[in-house]
Amino acid sequence: MSLLDVNCGSRAAEIPAATRTLLDDGERRIEAYLEGSAASAPAFVPSDARQVLGVLQAIADEGLAPGRMFCEWGSGLGVVACLAAQLNFRAHGIEIEKELVDRARSLAKDHGVIVDFAHGSFIPEDGAVFVEAQEEFSWLVESGRCGYEELCLDPDEFDIVFAYPWPGEESAVENIFEQCAAVGAILVTYRGREGVRVQRKA
Repeated sequence: MSLLDVNCGSRAAEIPAATRTLLDDGERRIEAYLEGSAASAPAFVPSDARQVLGVLQAIADEGLAPGRMFCEWGSGLGVVACLAAQLNFRAHGIEIEKELVDRARSLAKDHGVIVDFAHGSFIPEDGAVFVEAQEEFSWLVESGRCGYEELCLDPDEFDIVFAYPWPGEESAVENIFEQCAAVGAILVTYRGREGVRVQRKA
């Protein structure tokens, strides 16, 4: 895969009112969830949605993606997927925790955006080998429901995939993407203090 240099410029100052409302509400819901029931989904850690938004906006403005199909792997409460929908991507999210899927659907409905959230794993059958190689602390889950079946889509139908891998899982996520994504598709990953990385499958 090749790294892409995405110039976010001053887009933070250009956020539309509806998007600011979504961001603020998403942050409130995430805070309430973490304070009230985090034990039900211990692997849930939110990314910096505002930073990711700037990258997605730049990708949209510069026409870097081959199309408008977007999927968030491990979509949590669905904030990033909802932001993608506001940017006119055909947005989808796959999440292994059913409670988070329900909350994500509620967020999308309350803000009038169309996002198809699926309950299941984002790891396709041919990507399981990369999960098996992870350490015991890995939160990658490939057993159980297949998220793509619920979406009635294949992994190679997405033009942009976003993920926030846990430390130590970055290479596994990249390998899964390399294995299952179409040539030209873009992988956006949030790396905590390192920021956002954008890569294209060559």
